[in-house]
Amino acid sequence: MQACCALIAMLLRAGCLAVLGLACSATTTATQAASRGSFLSVGPRQAPLRLWLEEAGAGEPILFLHGLGANTYTWRYLAPSLARTHHVISVDLKGFGRSDKPFDEAYGVLDQVRLIKALIERKGLSKLSIVGHSFGGGVAMALTADLNRSRPETVARLVLIDSIAYPQRVPLFIELLRTPGVAEVGLYAAPPEAEVYKGLIAAYADPAKISWEAVRAYALPLYEPGAREALIKTAQNIIPPNLPALIARYSTIVQPALLIWCAEDRVVPLSVGRKLARTLPHARLSILRGCGHVPQEELPAATLALMRPFLAR
Repeated sequence: MQACCALIAMLLRAGCLAVLGLACSATTTATQAASRGSFLSVGPRQAPLRLWLEEAGAGEPILFLHGLGANTYTWRYLAPSLARTHHVISVDLKGFGRSDKPFDEAYGVLDQVRLIKALIERKGLSKLSIVGHSFGGGVAMALTADLNRSRPETVARLVLIDSIAYPQRVPLFIELLRTPGVAEVGLYAAPPEAEVYKGLIAAYADPAKISWEAVRAYALPLYEPGAREALIKTAQNIIPPNLPALIARYSTIVQPALLIWCAEDRVVPLSVGRKLARTLPHARLSILRGCGHVPQEELPAATLALMRPFLAR
């Protein structure tokens, strides 16, 4: 693993990842064909839009919502295990993974909420556990607050993993994505693998755990038309203009909530988790040591150990 990361770093410094990028691009079709899942149309008839879903297991449903720049791959250690006792649904948010990537401006938290709400309605889901990581955690909270007003029996519990929640200083790689001109130059000047690796370096506490498989899984979708633009638009809208109104609705999220945070998170610091735990009416904060922003990838066994009893309640 360390050798893999050293090789990637060396290639980044040498500017040679373009060759590897071409090799990865050529494998996209084969990789996607081998994956299990299906598309679900959630857009209106005049503007159709498909989200990619991966499902497994039976029982009460769990819906996984990933973070910025990620896709269903981030749940690779959690979903199969939880599918033994639950109906697990992992979704690629609009603009990410295999989901559609239209060239438009609708990539904010509430834009994603509308689409996931349509998914829940079309799948007929109820007594739902929603697991949201980072940007997906912000979507999960806004979605739950919305559903509590219209369909209060839909969401049974929340698991929020290093979730966005309040105004904060964003890390450099997100700030660059939010800067017009700089973002476009950065994303198109280097192959996606280089940008993904920089993002993972910021997210992982231990860079030795970053595998080439993970770099490739997150880089492949960025070769699709509209993908880099979607990443930029999401980063630019990651702090919604109506954030104070969303924060005011946190107190209406009365469902039990498990907050899982890494002590060494440099993307969404632990102080955000502590504040959120004091704000949500029925929240419990669990802190993990030895991970950064992605405990589901760095410490999957410890993350599962926290989630299992909570989801079984």
